[in-house]
Amino acid sequence: MRIARRRQSPLAAAALLALAGLAFGCAEDPAADAGEVDRPDLGSDVGGFDAGRPRPRADAALDAEPVPEPRFDAALGDAEGADAEGPDARPPEPDGAVPDAGEPDAGEPDAETPDAALPEGPATYTADRLVSPLTPFAVARLRAAMAVDATLNDDVFAKVGASSTVSTSFLYCFAGNGVDLDGRDELSETIAHFSAGDAAGTTPWRRESGAAVVGWSARNVLAGDPSALDTELDRLRPRFAVVMYGTNDIQRRDPDGYYGDLMTLNRQLLGRGVLPVFSSIMPRDDDPSADALVPTYNAIVRGVAQHFQVPFVDLHQPLLSLPDHGLGPDHLHCNAYAGGACVFTDEGLLHGYNWRNLLTIQALDRLVRSVLGDAEAPDPPQPERRFAGTAADPVRITTLPFTDARDTRDFGPSALDAYPGCAAAQDESGPEVVYRLDLDAPATVQAFVADEGDVDVDLHLLGDATDPGTCLQRDHRGFAASLAAGTWYFVVDSFVSRGAGPRSGPYLFVLHAVPD
Repeated sequence: MRIARRRQSPLAAAALLALAGLAFGCAEDPAADAGEVDRPDLGSDVGGFDAGRPRPRADAALDAEPVPEPRFDAALGDAEGADAEGPDARPPEPDGAVPDAGEPDAGEPDAETPDAALPEGPATYTADRLVSPLTPFAVARLRAAMAVDATLNDDVFAKVGASSTVSTSFLYCFAGNGVDLDGRDELSETIAHFSAGDAAGTTPWRRESGAAVVGWSARNVLAGDPSALDTELDRLRPRFAVVMYGTNDIQRRDPDGYYGDLMTLNRQLLGRGVLPVFSSIMPRDDDPSADALVPTYNAIVRGVAQHFQVPFVDLHQPLLSLPDHGLGPDHLHCNAYAGGACVFTDEGLLHGYNWRNLLTIQALDRLVRSVLGDAEAPDPPQPERRFAGTAADPVRITTLPFTDARDTRDFGPSALDAYPGCAAAQDESGPEVVYRLDLDAPATVQAFVADEGDVDVDLHLLGDATDPGTCLQRDHRGFAASLAAGTWYFVVDSFVSRGAGPRSGPYLFVLHAVPD
């Protein structure tokens, strides 16, 4: 099965590639933490990805892992069945989205094995869903995380984010009488559940969170000793956290740092027994160059959530089809229905905050029923699909956007040690992971890889995974590529530094289509 894409003109592709090259520079905005993003000047003198070795991280202390992180392969395979929330949470696929391509062609080791005979693996968070799958595997993982601290308040959540989370249009309305579920009556039990919670003297709906501050990025909430995150968690002792970052993080032009901050944030929450619900961010209609970064930042947060198997809601997708993208006059923050931000009628769901409130309560409802309660997981098991990650048995990219979290130490021995086709002199003799993408039509894609700490992996595009002479592009972080119809290979390879050996370890690989 191949992924079909609409044909794109060479001129349009060149323009998109130029924009993508500008959007992924690594220049740091020294004023990024100074306040809320209204109409930031992201600059025009930003170069492409850093093609050399990793930059020193000013926030290296944030990379410490307070608890051991479970390692597992992020499963491939499609989300099975319809979204449990019904058709209201599953609007038609936005124009330009890549349809699910189904299962890989013959040649995958499990191709002859019925799904029912395969062991269950972690769920894949595909783009055809607005609320991520909650499978038996994920329920077991989340219950294990809860066991870290059984004394937390099961009817309290913390708000973690920036201005879109600070806004009284987000969640406050669930504490009042202006709630119209428009037939989703099952959600009323979960609304009542949290309405009974004590969040430092108020309900969690109305709590003014110390971990949600206008203008903040994920890095801000982690900074300090104690951090704002620790202080809020100590104060509320919540079982859950609703989290959104990215709009302000984009100012830094550092998707690698954003990945590291989200990984740290997840570890700290789960390490305390707090179950997060992560969200994608809105379009950045205030600035085209910032908006060009949104798909990659959203793919990163989706991939991090998938890696930890914590809930993820895709706010960005339904906003794309709304008038003004569901944004207010500043073209940056969501708007809300005049009749109330918790009105989920067709008219109410023409507004951004109404969508965010609906998706958030749906995700919390699933957690309350299946993780806190004894209801069955709302989504069926997904079979575990393991790949050798070699040219003969590559990881198949069956849907876009694609996110995959793995560890190069789980693969090997190395078959690709250098990439002469890209005139690259770097020693890449550490273990690598090979991905295969099949296209029925030309497409422009953006590829990105992120790592942390001492890990150093590089990304390569090949026409033939058995011949490094066919390397077409490589970078330490990522690149845009205009691809013809056919088969293409992306290789995440471990750099070997002189005297230190292979810099192999965990990474996140993201691939998404650039809209026509």
